Amino acid sequence: MAYYDFKNLSFADFEDLSRDLIGKELGVRFEAFSEGPDGGMDGRHSKGSNLTVLQAKHYSSSPFSTLKSRMRREREAVNKLNASRYILVTSHPLSPIKKTKLVETLGEDSITESDIFGPEDLNALIRKFPDVEKSHIKLWLASASVLEKIIHSASHVYNNLTIEEIEGKLKVYAPNPSLDEGQKIIEKNHVLIVSGPPGVGKTTLAEVLAFAYISEGWELKAIRFLDDGFSSIDDTKKQIFIFDDFLGRVALNKHALSQKDSDLYKFLTRVRKSANARFVLTTRAYIFEEARRSSEHLASPVLDISKYTLDVGIYTRHIKARILYNHLVVSQVPRQYISALLRDGVIKKIVDHKNYNPRIIEWMTDETRFGDVPSDEYPKYFLDALDNPQRLWDTAFRDHLTKRCQHLLLALFFCSEYGVSIDDLEAVYNGLHARLSMKYGESYGPKDFEESLKILEGSFLSISNRKVSFINPSLKDYLSEYLKDPALISEFPHCAVRTDWADALWSFGKKVFNNCEDQLIKYSISFRDVAKMFLKLPVWKRGETSIGYSISIAGLSNTDRILLLLEWWQVTKCQEFSSYALSLSYNPIDGLSPWRDGDEAVELIYKLRDGDYYEELSCADELADALESSFKLMLAKPMPSDDLERISDAIDEWGHHLSADVDDVFLGLIQREFDDVSEIISDIDSESTLQDHIEMLKKLGERRGIEGSDIDKAIEFVDSRILEVQEEEAELEAHAPTLGIRKEVLDQFDDAALLNLFKPLLDVE
Repeated sequence: MAYYDFKNLSFADFEDLSRDLIGKELGVRFEAFSEGPDGGMDGRHSKGSNLTVLQAKHYSSSPFSTLKSRMRREREAVNKLNASRYILVTSHPLSPIKKTKLVETLGEDSITESDIFGPEDLNALIRKFPDVEKSHIKLWLASASVLEKIIHSASHVYNNLTIEEIEGKLKVYAPNPSLDEGQKIIEKNHVLIVSGPPGVGKTTLAEVLAFAYISEGWELKAIRFLDDGFSSIDDTKKQIFIFDDFLGRVALNKHALSQKDSDLYKFLTRVRKSANARFVLTTRAYIFEEARRSSEHLASPVLDISKYTLDVGIYTRHIKARILYNHLVVSQVPRQYISALLRDGVIKKIVDHKNYNPRIIEWMTDETRFGDVPSDEYPKYFLDALDNPQRLWDTAFRDHLTKRCQHLLLALFFCSEYGVSIDDLEAVYNGLHARLSMKYGESYGPKDFEESLKILEGSFLSISNRKVSFINPSLKDYLSEYLKDPALISEFPHCAVRTDWADALWSFGKKVFNNCEDQLIKYSISFRDVAKMFLKLPVWKRGETSIGYSISIAGLSNTDRILLLLEWWQVTKCQEFSSYALSLSYNPIDGLSPWRDGDEAVELIYKLRDGDYYEELSCADELADALESSFKLMLAKPMPSDDLERISDAIDEWGHHLSADVDDVFLGLIQREFDDVSEIISDIDSESTLQDHIEMLKKLGERRGIEGSDIDKAIEFVDSRILEVQEEEAELEAHAPTLGIRKEVLDQFDDAALLNLFKPLLDVE
């Protein structure tokens, strides 16, 4: 059982804990009560003429003389209460002698030693009432044993995560009903989709949930791609998966969604049927709604994705006040600044502001934001930030950064939303920085990237495991507006050196030049240099690891490159683009990939031969033939069952213009799936995955004319494997973490209560 010193709790947190523990011990409900500066009451219970008053003093790091002096000053207020019973709770370590001195200070008529509770007494009550401990998540999550467990479990996914950082997150976190509701959803359905506007605490909620699961022995899996989830899910282990901002940071490309939504559907289904897996993903509300409108999978009534969704960001007045309070405490905002906020009702204006957002609160209580602002100007600075949050980034970007630093952020904007390696970012930056510097007469040098990276880290950029990303998604939102400058964005294509960067740049530029055909044509032509590089730039990146070699995505797939080249051709009718597309169809880099190219290649072959899609493309037939030849070479090799199923679906929808011999080759692959079924399923240890495999076998067998006896035989193998897995799972016990949320005891949170929450910050000893 953990021993708590309560130092990680704020004053308000300690008051809440004290009311709950003493109330549980006495079997009563204490009201949180505020009247004037303090009124001598942090909790009140009245029944008839009997009045019990509780006061909590959080002095864990202060000398006893400070506590005694404080209570001496409050003796008059205590006497005025005329309470039947007065209870004092303190986090300062107490001995019998100290309790006696406190009784002498307050008066024997006011209190008895048995009604003075110190840390030892509180810990005894926590052991007696573990449900109260669980309901105060910030208390037990920040205990030394739990923090060590979190660090150990998260080390391989959060390389720079430290105990201090976790404690920092917990200290500013204000427990709210979203945590309780989120835990109910994830335990019922095994999946939780946290949706909401930017900055409302989606990631924080996901992390706190994950920390709670880790504390109960679950293994954390933070994933950036769904393939990471598929490859690491293990039904013999208790695993909590987190996918932060799954659907992207700024906009969701429909083409990108078509690649992701079916995989998301499969992974949700996979987790949903597993006893030992939980999955939390976060997404911005507007992107999520756009995805649901565009995706047949996400809109499917079979999945009923709404039952997994929790919208966060609608906070009560009390919760908003506590978020502000926590940030003021943790950031150690000087008393003169807090005093300035309390004058003229500014605190009330902040908490009730229509643009209230936890992320803005975090910014405005960070010393780097207000350090140069005099305390008397702080309230106006704070309210200005709420009135127009974009000003925070605008001033910092335009006035505080040199051009070399600005150029690095602009280069990063068109990289992956999940971050980019330092080496890849440097390659993109060098070309862009040189061009923009020459264009606008700025000096530049070979050390600019290295120096800019150092300057921006921590304030604009986050660097982890040699990957660079924006420190805050709102910065990318700001830059998306800044870059809507036709003259500026027109310079970017000339220095593109990566396929994915060029693709992101093209998608963004189409919106900028949407209403001007001539400018769009000129913009498209600017991609000729990088288009030629499409024939050589790698599709995969191979790296050495401690256990061998790894392969990761290095840029657009071959089919995506061909599609982008043809799109540029459609805008410009420039034969240079179509010739590159033809060359790539004949010689795809590293060959076509079943995972990345399979279904898209089938669709593209159909459109090239159909005549309605590329009717003015003179080489359409030759391009289709070349792509089909490369497709057949891909089919000559064994492929995973999931890829086989996806390609089969594509052939059913788009395969009308494929040659007969392609269908023969594909039928051979499917037959191999049935012939080798025992070997294929031998490593599958999930009953739900095996059930999905049966459905796949039925679908493929019926579509491709496999003998019914062969289908039945294959299913028998899978059924046998399911029985083996069930026997293995019967030996496992899956216990979900016991979370609890402290029930709100305030019936209302009026202006007096609001001010009373913050006033103790002016009197910290």
